[in-house]
Amino acid sequence: MVAWAITSQSLLKRLLTDPRVSKDPRRHWPAWINGEISPEWPLYTWVAVTNMFTAYGSDHRRLRTLVAKAFTARRTAALRPRIEAMVADILDGLAALPPGEPTDLREGYAYPIPIQVICELFGVEDADTREGLRRCVDSIFHTSADPEEVTATYSELYALLRGLVAAKRETPGDDMTSVLISARDEDDSRLNEQELVDTLLLMIGAGHETTVNLLDNAIHALLTHPDQLALVREGRAGWQDVIEETLRVQAPVANLPLRYAVEDIALDELGNGGGVVLRKGDPIVAAYAAAGRDPEIYGDGADAARFDVIRATKEHLSFGHGVHHCLGAPLARLEAEIALPALFTRFPEMELMTPEEGLQPVESFISNGHRSLPVTLRPRRS
Repeated sequence: MVAWAITSQSLLKRLLTDPRVSKDPRRHWPAWINGEISPEWPLYTWVAVTNMFTAYGSDHRRLRTLVAKAFTARRTAALRPRIEAMVADILDGLAALPPGEPTDLREGYAYPIPIQVICELFGVEDADTREGLRRCVDSIFHTSADPEEVTATYSELYALLRGLVAAKRETPGDDMTSVLISARDEDDSRLNEQELVDTLLLMIGAGHETTVNLLDNAIHALLTHPDQLALVREGRAGWQDVIEETLRVQAPVANLPLRYAVEDIALDELGNGGGVVLRKGDPIVAAYAAAGRDPEIYGDGADAARFDVIRATKEHLSFGHGVHHCLGAPLARLEAEIALPALFTRFPEMELMTPEEGLQPVESFISNGHRSLPVTLRPRRS
């Protein structure tokens, strides 16, 4: 399958808000409509789901309105004390490690905070279900997975989500899964059963993976750029500067599939399109990582790739743009605003153990992070 990757930030912004661009393969992607896309394809779940991620027009507005209840400004702000408590507990555990002992901060810090937050928000209480969902989400982002892994993940994932729905129907709680079930059961014209399950997949999956990568990349950036960390410690830059520059230079989602041209679109009409015409039905990839380093905005490649917390312009599209802008963006930022200063305050002598060139990326062209982030939190006592 061949798709157009849009790397220009200005052009991508225009396409993300253009009604001639859809996310619904059932209506606008000939390859899907003609049955050419197999369930063994590694990106199958990204296309097959029926939730606001793949909805278009009025369907998208209907689904987004329901989910938006989970991410109001008041509900997000109310999570601060709980996130602070989670962070303190995890840091206490890390502080108990012997000085000089290596620890993987992606696994031991960047992962547990977001997944605990999103699971509590959606009422995923069972530890086995949490672990199973995390394993399945990791596999969904593994875009080089073989067909056996893809089909096994698909089956396990939906078994877990349907089990969650069944449990919440029997015993509702004060959580967003129960709210969505109530909307489905009280007025099934607003949310069908498949949309319910797929919405949970979107919220629980996307609700933690993006923040994991944000924390991972921010920690890595500060440890490999001590001059930038010094600016923060001296008060010449704030943690919000760190967060926004991390989102710009290392988008947590590098590339997001797929969108489709509803009709022929001459890109020159939207800006400098180089004479390219997107033909009706052509698939499109939003290249968020590339857009964050667009030389038209940030200068040549070296300058655009430089991590600079006092950079005047940190504009990025890492949480999308327009009607598909990520509802959970304020929550992701809140988690980072709490987790990053707490970590660097608790462990001011923290060091990266593996040279930067030795770190391995996650096996995904969607998710942008490291397989592990090994550090020493404190020097070994002499």
